[in-house]
Parts: sequence; C-alpha cells; structure tokens
Amino acid sequence: MSREIKKIVVIGTGVIGASWCAFYLAKGLDVIATDIAPTAKANLDAYIKAAWPSLQQLGLSPGASVDRLSFTSTMDTALAAADLVQECGPERLDFKQELYRHMDQVLPPDVIIASSSSGLTMTDIQAKCESHPERCVIGHPFNPPHIIPLVEVVGGAKTSEETIARAMAFYAALGKKPIRLFKALAGHVANRLQAALYKEMLYLIGQGVLSVEDADVAVSYGPGLRWGVMGQSLQWHLGGGAGGIDHFMEHLMNPLQGIMKTLGEPNITDDLKKDVIAGVQAQLKGRSVDELAEAENRVILGALALRQQEGLV
Repeated sequence: MSREIKKIVVIGTGVIGASWCAFYLAKGLDVIATDIAPTAKANLDAYIKAAWPSLQQLGLSPGASVDRLSFTSTMDTALAAADLVQECGPERLDFKQELYRHMDQVLPPDVIIASSSSGLTMTDIQAKCESHPERCVIGHPFNPPHIIPLVEVVGGAKTSEETIARAMAFYAALGKKPIRLFKALAGHVANRLQAALYKEMLYLIGQGVLSVEDADVAVSYGPGLRWGVMGQSLQWHLGGGAGGIDHFMEHLMNPLQGIMKTLGEPNITDDLKKDVIAGVQAQLKGRSVDELAEAENRVILGALALRQQEGLV
C-alpha cells in the first residue's frame, strides 16, 4: 500500500464535501467531485469561490488551483482515477454499506476509502465489504474542513493498522491535525467533548443559575479563549504554577473532582428549548447564519495565524 496520493475523489458535495474539495485544491491536489444532485456542480463552484480567499489567507500550496477540480455525476467515472476517496454521503447506514460494498469491488486494493461520517462506526460501514475492508477508515473532519485542522481517525474491526497509519500521515502532511482514536464511540471524541460542556450549560440554565447569553459569555470569554491556544490538560499545567501538572495533580485535582461530582443532568423541557432559542436570537443582532459563520471563520483564521507565529501548531 505505497500508492502516492495525488488525486482525491470526493463523494457528496454538500457543505462538508464542498469544504473538503476546497481544502484539497488549496493543497495542490487534483480533485474529482461526484454528486447526483442536479444543482451540485453549481453549488460546489459557488462554495469554493467563496472559500478561496480564506484559503489564500491560510496559504496556498504550490500548484494550488481551482482549475484542478473536475466534476461528474457518474460515481464510477470518478472512482476510476482515485488515489484516495473522501466519502461525504448521507448519514444512513444502509446507504453507506451499499456504497462501500460497491467501492470495495471496483477500486484497487491500495486505495484508501475514508468516511467523513460523524456518527456511524466504520465497523458497521465496512460490514458488507467482501474484498478489502482493511482499507476503509473514518477520517472525520471538524466543520468547516477547509479551515478547522482537526481530523478524527478511527478504524473499524477490519481496518488494518497500515491504513490508519497511512491516513494519519496523509492528513498530517497536508497540515491537518489528525488524532488517533483507539476505540469507536458514538460521535467520536470532539463532538462528545462539546456535548459534555453543553450538558452542563443546559443544566445551569435550567436551574436558573444564569441566562443563555451569559452561559455563552462564560465559555467564549473565559476558558474558550484559552482552548483556542492549548488543550485543557496543558492548561492545567499552567494552572499548577511553578510546579506545573505535577503540582496540579497532587493539590488541585481533588477539589476539581469535587466539582465534577456536582455536575448535573439537565431536564431538557420545551420551556428550556424556548429559552435557549430566545437567548440565541438575542445574541444575533440581526446577523444571518451565513454572516455569523463568516465572522467566526475570520476570527479563527486570525487565531490560527497567531498560533503559527507563536509556534503553537
């Protein structure tokens, strides 16, 4: 399995697939996109055009060009040229199982098939692959993939260690931050961490401790600012002062554990949902979803540039 990866086939050109296409083009790779939706090509072109200035700000690789994109509505035509497949199809197990069964039949055995699935496990997805299930792996991005570096890599019961190593090396070589998951879990890891935080936020809001708006402020103007620089365990090293993480574990972990034991289970009622909706609407200040997303991306781009400048990459 030493195939050089130069041509990427992206199956499904919704938001995630289109963002992957833009990312791979910016890295100087050839991209063949395939989707059966009648407006897929026009939507993909519009997405890449809108994303390209951000990619230019991040820095284009030699040979990067939107002209290296080709599109076909016939999937097998696309697969014929694949060095790696980034699958971004619907999150339906029956659909993915049939799709992977077919790809397993028509692709050479050294072509990696990576799924962007956020909820399904590769063990289930690869279940009907009869020839080479060992080359199937989860390569789950954080949205939008063309900006956020994180990729969660996790195999299935039949995935080989070689495939996982190749996928990790491939994403890392393109500037991604791949993390290896040694066990498959619903939602993988990053979404579970988000869910854990939001669980406590909803509990506090539901208990009348603070408003929706102030809960968001507590996150984004407190620990959230630090999380944009380094992870929580490294933050605790700073929290330990001169003694670092050793001091933290010895003297501060017990008090933290005491707080952990008081974390609550939210009762997610219709009234709580309405409160959250009202709280979010109050923070929008008339901005649309697209406008808010664009503002977020601009801030993230600036933060990534600063991280690189400070060697925190």
